[in-house]
Amino acid sequence: MESELREAIVGRRKTGWTVRLAVAPLILSCAGLFALHGCATRRVAATAPRKAEVLVGAGDIADCANLAGAEATAALLAKIPGTVMAVGDLAYPDGTPENFACYDKTWGRERARTRPAVGNHEFHWAGATFYFQYFGESAGDSSKSYYSYELGAWHIVVLNSECAQVGGCEAGSAQEKWLRDDLAAHPAACTLAYFHKPLFSSGGAHGNDLTVKPLWDALYHAGADVVVNGHDNDYEGFGPQTTEGQADAAHGIREFVAGTGGKNHRPFGTADANSEVRNTDAFGVLKLTLLPEKYAWEFVPEEGKSFADSGEGVCH
Repeated sequence: MESELREAIVGRRKTGWTVRLAVAPLILSCAGLFALHGCATRRVAATAPRKAEVLVGAGDIADCANLAGAEATAALLAKIPGTVMAVGDLAYPDGTPENFACYDKTWGRERARTRPAVGNHEFHWAGATFYFQYFGESAGDSSKSYYSYELGAWHIVVLNSECAQVGGCEAGSAQEKWLRDDLAAHPAACTLAYFHKPLFSSGGAHGNDLTVKPLWDALYHAGADVVVNGHDNDYEGFGPQTTEGQADAAHGIREFVAGTGGKNHRPFGTADANSEVRNTDAFGVLKLTLLPEKYAWEFVPEEGKSFADSGEGVCH
């Protein structure tokens, strides 16, 4: 009997290398089985690997007063296949039908493959009514504005961080209870959540939003891997951490703030603990390549900008 092992290096960032083993198909040979009568060669087929899925997007997108940034990031989306995540504050200033016409001219070109999250600016007009009309079933149940879906081997959760508009985000609230039930019903090896307001942010305009902490608590205790937010108009990447902001390489959630969809940038304040990379001069999109048991991220900047961030991680 002979076997072949391949080692795949799948992740390296500041904390070092992560190594996983992939086992090739096993071949049984009669030559190695001396005592067996009537032995025949047989190949044991390996399970076909699931293909990579791409989730790409940002928040804070189309401002009718200046669509240059949204046009630049829409041009990036046109070149990147996959599912588009629109991470809230999609149509400035107030989420009206007129404002969504500006979104429609840019990111609206990808509406058929977009799964959105609602932001605070959408609620400026009639309880985000036109947001739900525009996206229809892709935005989930309009009475809840939170939902989940599967993307390859990953379970994706989309939440509503406008807590006051959805009956609260505290422990025991309808959304928090739904989230815990949803995570229990989908015990995937890899889980990602996106919603507009970040628990952690070094952004000078908004910063940390503790109202979403109970949602983070539920995600952390269920073993979620990645959270993507917007709200602060910048790009920021955090190392894996607990809901208390403590570094946790083994079980922590990696958070990205990707408020870079096109709305004008704002400066950072004091950097949060575990903040690894920050930028405020490039519009762009966050591209996540999702594989069974691992993921890779890449910030893709608008044409003419050189800032970039990329890396890899493994699921818990």
